[in-house]
Amino acid sequence: MSTSTPAIEARGLTKTYPGGVTALDGLDLTVRAGTVFGLLGPNGAGKSTTVKILTTLARPDAGTATVAGHDVLRRPGRVRRAIGVVAQRSGADPTATGRENLLLQGRLYGLRGPRLTARADELLARFALADAADRASRTYSGGMLRRLDVAIGLVHRPEVLFLDEPTTGLDPEARTAMWEEIGRLAGEEGLSILLTTHYLDEADRLAERIAIVDRGRVVTVGTPDGLKGELRGDAVHVELRDPVPPQAGPSVTEALTASAGVREAVLSGRRLSARADDGAAAVPRVLAALAGEGVGVASVTVARPSLDDVYLRHAGRRFADADATTAVPAGGAR
Repeated sequence: MSTSTPAIEARGLTKTYPGGVTALDGLDLTVRAGTVFGLLGPNGAGKSTTVKILTTLARPDAGTATVAGHDVLRRPGRVRRAIGVVAQRSGADPTATGRENLLLQGRLYGLRGPRLTARADELLARFALADAADRASRTYSGGMLRRLDVAIGLVHRPEVLFLDEPTTGLDPEARTAMWEEIGRLAGEEGLSILLTTHYLDEADRLAERIAIVDRGRVVTVGTPDGLKGELRGDAVHVELRDPVPPQAGPSVTEALTASAGVREAVLSGRRLSARADDGAAAVPRVLAALAGEGVGVASVTVARPSLDDVYLRHAGRRFADADATTAVPAGGAR
């Protein structure tokens, strides 16, 4: 694959599941070769459905996509040979050893003999699994099993690697180790990696560029620093003593904008977020405006922009709220 050819390019992907659940609603995506690209969104945003289409496991209702220069609908066999996939759930055979899992995957891609044995040994050493190579994978810890999953996805030296929520369920130590390995894969081997995640810090640390997905659409795309840099000033977050009734919400946010000198005020239950050029100077005005509306305050924090603030600006809700409330339909529309 030429470095001038996008590793992944999708245009207008649409997918609706039975029951009228729209998983993708015209999703566009371009991933440059040799980069780590983060697809960031809450559960139910459409990330896993996107991966299923790009890896030929599902067909879109509309739209087009190419991976490693191959059309996913017209040349699915070529796409499969060019990619490695680490799904949310482990693909390792629990009754087989770590070594046997790697050898089996290699044979599926036509590798044989000393070449395959050497590649398996290389990956077992690289992912710190050599000592456990001849144990059944069902005896592995969560972190070991995820490392084995990544090793399996790399056996045939793919051009594009899909990592679908690779650190979900891992403890902090295993998660950090996985982050370090993903960084090495991109830096040392020049792999093109599509990383889907609902962890803000994971996307911020690993991805050179990210696309924020909400309700099946890309709402913004850019570098993590660039997206945060678009949010001028400080973020002011207020925890309220009691939720504001929905009918009173507009008057509260209007009062803040008019008298407190803040912008982009968003109210969600007991949480209020706004932006100000000087957050510390805006706090007294915010408190006064809320008091004037009869709204009690439990706490106030001022912070530099984060990806959560980026998501709030483009999706109109906090990331944690979206992650908690988005339903995942049967069949994996995530």
